[in-house]
Amino acid sequence: MLGEYRISGRRAAEISASIERAVGEGELRPGEPLPPMRELAERLGVNANTVAAAYRTLRERGVIETAGRRGSRVRPKPATTARDLMRVEVPPGVRDLSEGSPDPALLPALAGAFAAAAAQGDREPVLYGHAPVEPGLARAARAGLDADGVPDGPVAVASGALDAIERVLAAHLRPGDAVAVEDPGWGSLLDLVPALGLRTVPVGLDGEGPLPDDVREALAGGARALIVTDRAQNPTGAALSAARARVLRSVLAAHPETLLIEDDHGHHIVDVPLHPLAGTTRSWAFVRSAAKAYGPDLRLAVLTGDTVTLDRVRGRQRLGPGWVSLIVQRAVARLWSEGAVDPAAVAASYGRRRDALMGALARRGVAAYGPSGMNVWVPVPDETGAVARLLHAGWAVAPGARFRLNAPPGIRVTVSTLTGDEIEPLSEAVATALGPAGGPARTYA
Repeated sequence: MLGEYRISGRRAAEISASIERAVGEGELRPGEPLPPMRELAERLGVNANTVAAAYRTLRERGVIETAGRRGSRVRPKPATTARDLMRVEVPPGVRDLSEGSPDPALLPALAGAFAAAAAQGDREPVLYGHAPVEPGLARAARAGLDADGVPDGPVAVASGALDAIERVLAAHLRPGDAVAVEDPGWGSLLDLVPALGLRTVPVGLDGEGPLPDDVREALAGGARALIVTDRAQNPTGAALSAARARVLRSVLAAHPETLLIEDDHGHHIVDVPLHPLAGTTRSWAFVRSAAKAYGPDLRLAVLTGDTVTLDRVRGRQRLGPGWVSLIVQRAVARLWSEGAVDPAAVAASYGRRRDALMGALARRGVAAYGPSGMNVWVPVPDETGAVARLLHAGWAVAPGARFRLNAPPGIRVTVSTLTGDEIEPLSEAVATALGPAGGPARTYA
């Protein structure tokens, strides 16, 4: 049943750690069944309740799943086998278009903003008890949110979008609760949800955002939260349209207790308007990260939401890291106030590269999608084969398995640093890697 691996431990924590370690190291593979609780208890010489507690811990961490009489087994995509490990090794000489990073040439210089922030820190040292949000950053963030129609609410600062989303989920949900997520969607988020002991409910999407019927079915089926990417969705580039937003607001209005989390992934890198869903339900949060437009290493996101949600997030944050560095907050506020990034120019640059690639692929009969942002999603009949053939041809792309639950296979191509001279040879390589099969659907589900 378990090959050569022997589960060990006398206490529940030891038994769960033994199993989780084996899953993380690949000795227990996704889908592999675990011994019945009584059988394992007898083998280890412990009470069956001890094994039951160990299995319960593993379920809450997203490592295993239990299916009634069929027993427990390692999850097909356990939290300990992160999707970030589903990447290709890029040998020397291969063009890497797999990482999803912004174009360094479009990121602003940071030295001046940080020097000014550090000088302010020298004059006014930040000590314990200081307000956790820099007033200038809060004012700038709130002004931008107001301009985009995001409802009024307090502002908090987190260490990136994923940190913000994790804190909001933890503020409302408990292990076992279901969360509706986009499929395909952000791989790190698809890892995070089960790692919190929550269950993912996949929701299909097309270029205009999540499919209303899928959202309606997920919420009617008991999903307590919905996470939506408003613009530049990773990996498909989907952007929520005005028409789709109206329909989704109607769906959410029928489920007012749903926790709604919106991630404006395309802030300051897209030129499509924002159509927020925020405020449709009682509990909501809206997140904006500085990563894509100003630099991933800033590790800063602002969020707003209803008063109860933000109060819970800030209260829990005080018990952990306390606050995000005020030096970083002041530097970002300065970058915003000085207009260090020209959003229209950045959006146009990424848009030209996306359009050029999709056009070249279309001329070769290959369907590709990328309404906004820096990524293009290409449905493929054989994901593993396509990735391998492209690598052999000198191009590294991201395998769709990093982003999928139930969605069909695909590959993600990051266009952020793609040059004009590379468009045609890349398109030819993709068409060759896919063979005669075209791609065909408007939805990615």
